[in-house]
This record gives sequence, structure tokens and C-alpha cells, in this order.
Amino acid sequence: MFSEQAGRTAGQCRHYAMCKIDYLGTGLCSSGEQNHYVSHFPQGRMDIYHALCRGLIPVTAGLVEIAESCDLCGICDKQCHFVTGLRPLEVMKALKSYVRQWLKQGNQPVQPGNDPDLEKLRGIVGQKWASKDPAILLTYADDPFPLAEMRMPRYVVLPRTREEVANLVRFANDRDLPYVVRGNGGSVFGFVFSHGLVMDMNRMKGIEIDPENWTARVEPGVTSFELQKEALRHGLRANTAEPAATVCGNIVCTGLFSTWSNAYGVNADTFVDMEFIDSRGDFFRLNDPGAPNAFCFEHKLTPPPGICTLAHVRLHPTTEDEEGLMIPFDDFEEAVLFARELGRRRIGLAVGVLGGHYLSTFMSPSAELADKVRYGLSQALGIGCVVFMIGDRFARQAVRSMHELVIDSKLFKMLMLGLPRLADDEWLELVSGMDTDKPPYAMLLSREMHSLLEAVLRPSPETAALAVDEDLRDFYTRLYARPEMTDMVWLNMFRIISARMSRRKHMFAFLVYVPLDRVEVTRQICTELGRIADSHGIEHDYGFLTPLDMGKRGILEYDYYIDHQDPLEKEKIRQALKEFEPYLDNLSATTKGVKWLKYIFSQGCARKEAFLYT
Repeated sequence: MFSEQAGRTAGQCRHYAMCKIDYLGTGLCSSGEQNHYVSHFPQGRMDIYHALCRGLIPVTAGLVEIAESCDLCGICDKQCHFVTGLRPLEVMKALKSYVRQWLKQGNQPVQPGNDPDLEKLRGIVGQKWASKDPAILLTYADDPFPLAEMRMPRYVVLPRTREEVANLVRFANDRDLPYVVRGNGGSVFGFVFSHGLVMDMNRMKGIEIDPENWTARVEPGVTSFELQKEALRHGLRANTAEPAATVCGNIVCTGLFSTWSNAYGVNADTFVDMEFIDSRGDFFRLNDPGAPNAFCFEHKLTPPPGICTLAHVRLHPTTEDEEGLMIPFDDFEEAVLFARELGRRRIGLAVGVLGGHYLSTFMSPSAELADKVRYGLSQALGIGCVVFMIGDRFARQAVRSMHELVIDSKLFKMLMLGLPRLADDEWLELVSGMDTDKPPYAMLLSREMHSLLEAVLRPSPETAALAVDEDLRDFYTRLYARPEMTDMVWLNMFRIISARMSRRKHMFAFLVYVPLDRVEVTRQICTELGRIADSHGIEHDYGFLTPLDMGKRGILEYDYYIDHQDPLEKEKIRQALKEFEPYLDNLSATTKGVKWLKYIFSQGCARKEAFLYT
């Protein structure tokens, strides 16, 4: 009764929760919007079907409701394919078919029943918003993190108010019940599991923009995408993490870094104040005189200061003349020094050094095309990496005076809409075979070549859509006809494409703060992490680097890629951990300006100066 192909697809869900935000303008899964539990979104149904295939959960009354509530609208196929290349609709169909056949055979669903603690939880949050149905619990019990084991909670609750959260903490204390908090119901680090109570903040969605003070007050269920969308209506911008990540959760956990951190900072730079509920169920704000000092930093693993119920975050003004530029380099060190120089001179808002994998994945609507584009960029055109910059017309003028070759917004749009033809072998051979003493990309990017390039690529939404499955081409054609889908500013501001980094496999990301005035430290980290990965047969790649503090520091991402359903690949990471963890631990303890995210995690409210300058 199970579909083997659907089971494999279900097991590959990345848990990015992108199916829980309307980032493509397609609308959302109606069942998810109404019910809020992860299990009612495509992500949850993927987990449920995968669990059924492995015999991990019974068919419950809740599971039947979840399967039947799916109307097979196909929105999940569009959303998930754009990010991961997966097609979840086959899983939704398989789940519905399995449940119907199971019932047709005369089987009766399991009724989880009630218990006194469940009734008390429902008394706090409402009858609908507390559950112990295994079909709901399962979707909060696991994620793709390769070194975490499944932990099934006893209960899942979805509070709506700060008072409900406080009452839940007091209840858990009275019952000696462990608890964890989930922001958007998605996780990839293996940190938010509990055998006790899981609080999903998905119903706490309040946003209040203060345009005069350039700030916003956001509740813990608000995602980066939702805040950014609301801020933009007021001509403002937030420094945000991945689009489906909650704002409060990311401030507390990782300190909210992005390419915008070049201008907007990280950690305590990103907020004005935050409200928490402590372990006793009492409220405090970080700016209260008697509050715990969450602004400090300790070089050790520490718990978060409490449950964040409100963040008063900083917003930043936008200007109408902002555009993006990409500056190609064949040498990584030259690119880093150029990005550092932009930081030192306060040129640009968002700045990042992007590797070939990041750039090709960013631009390509399919993984297959991304592989071809990456080969073409590096081998045929000689582009090793690019410095990505967003700025107003004055910043762009400055960059052009510093470097003669740039990919401006017009050329970027041309390349993106003609990408399938840019990756054509004959075209790449022609460009790489040109007789010139400059890198091949210098010829390609010269203004004299633009008309020829346009004639060869024939850029259009229809051309871009050639890279995807035939049944999705009409949708992608309409999608790429929208101007924001080829606008570097919009794409970077909403970060909907950065989630594509896990398109090949689940991504195990190393995030390390580095000193940019010593490029050799960054190169050493990349070399050593690459060596460790190679020695264990793990796919790996450089991700990006963004300058901070006027180019004094930067944040580096280096990525390992593994199939999280393959036990052999999980074991590879487990063995590699014995090498990379002590290496990064020692480097963080002994090298000024180096800290890896292991120690900053849960200390995201700290002042960056406390860990970057000690």
C-alpha cells in the first residue's frame, strides 16, 4: 500500500518550513493556515508518510483528518521545487490514498484519548491547541540534523498570548515536565526536541511597525519574510535571517546575520529591547535594570535567557535608487580584500563574497542547471567567486571606480533569464577559446559583448523556464515574468533563494567569525574543513563571507552536504566531528577575532564586541 518513490521523497524533506510562508505569491496550504500545527502543512505530511512507511506511528483519528484535509491543490509542488527541487504532491496523494485504503479495509483509527495534564493544557491554550495525537507529535520529534535522535514529545501546544506562555512554563514546572520552544515548527540543528512539552509559537503573529522610530515589535511566531514584507510597506527594511525563520528565535539563537550585516550589524546591533519569560514563568525585559545580563558573552555552551515573547527590532530606511552589483574575481583572496575594502570605506549596504556553488545555485531554477552553470563559470569563464554588493547610485559609482568589470542589474537579469543557454557547451567553448590575455569573463562582461550576449541567450521568462520539468514551465514562466524575481535587491532582502543551498542534500553549515585583516586565517579554516571532509568522503563547499565592523571582522560559512537518510553518511559526519570540533574549539579559544557559532548559539543577544574583541 506504500509508494516507494513517495517514501523516498518524504524522507528528503529539509524542514526549512518554506511551505509555511507565501514567498512565491501562490497562497498557502489551506489546512495549514487553519490548523497551524506542522502536521497540517506539507512538511508535516511528508514526515507522517515517511513515518508510516517505517511503521513508527499508528493511523490515528488526527492522522485521518490531516490526510483528508489536503485538497491536492499542488501549491506545495511549486514552493518546494523552487527551493529544493522536490515534488511533495506525490507524497500528499500517496498519504491520502493509503489512509483511504486502510479505512476501506475496515480498520478503525486509534483514539489518543485524554488525560488530566492534557485537559489542563487545553484549559490554558484552548481545546484545539493542545494535542498528544502521535500524528501531531511526530512532526515535532525529528529533523534532518544527522547527529540527533528522534525524541517524541508527550504534548504539543500552540499558545496565542504571552500570558498563555507564562502559564505553560508554570504548569511544566509544577509537573516537572521538560519543555522546548519552536519558532516556525521547523528545525535543522537538532536542538529543539523534548520528551515532555513542545511549545509551537506559530499562532503568535503580531507585528507593529513604528515608522517614526524605524522599529518594529514582533511576536515570536513572526517570520523574517513576514516582517520584511510589512516593513517594506513603510519604506523600511529589516536585517533578517532565512525567510521562514522566526525573527525572535534567530536573534536569540544566532544573532541575526546576513549579507546586510555589513551595514546593519549582528547580535545586539539588531534590536532595541526584548521581552522574555524566565524559568519561573516571570516576565522581564533586557533593558530592565534587574534583568539577567544577556548582553554579555561567555565562551561556553549556555542556555538562552528564557522564552522570547516580544522583540523590539531595528528597521532601516531604503532608497529608490538601490541596485545590486556583482564583481567577479578569479582569486578568492583578492575578492576578500576587495570586500574588506568596501567595509572599511563604508561602501554599500549588503556585501558578500559568494563562491561558485552559492552563485550558481542562487541563479539557477534547477539543480542540474546549477551544476552546469557552476562548471561554466569556473572552468570556461574563469570566475572563481564574486563580491556581491547592494547600494545606492553613489555606492555603485564608487565600486565602478575601484573595479572596471561588474555585473550590473541589467546584465544580471539578462544572465538569469538566459541561463539555460549560458550553460550551453558550444557557447562556453567559444568564450573560453577567445584569444585574450585577460580572464575569459573580462571579454564576456565588456559592454561591447552585451548585444551579442543578448542575441545568443535570448533571455526571457520562457527561456529560464526551460530548466524545469515540463509541467512546471508555465508556472515558472509566470514567476520569472515578475520583476522582483530577477532583482538582486529584492532577492537578497527576502532571501528566498538562499534556502536553495540545501538543494543537493541536507546542509551541515559551519558559521565562523573571522578576522578580515588576516585573510590567511579564513583560508586556513576553509582548507582544514575541506581536508577533513575529503578524508571522510563528505561533499563540501565554500559558501559565503560577509564583512562586519568596517571590514575588521567577517562571518564565514563553509558547508558539508550529506544525505540525512543514509546511515553511512551520518556515520561520516560522526567521525568527522572528532576532527572538526576540537579544531574549531581550539581556534575559537586561541585566535583573536575567531569564534564559531557553537559558542554564540543561544547567546544571540550578546554584544558582538564581547566575543569578537576579547
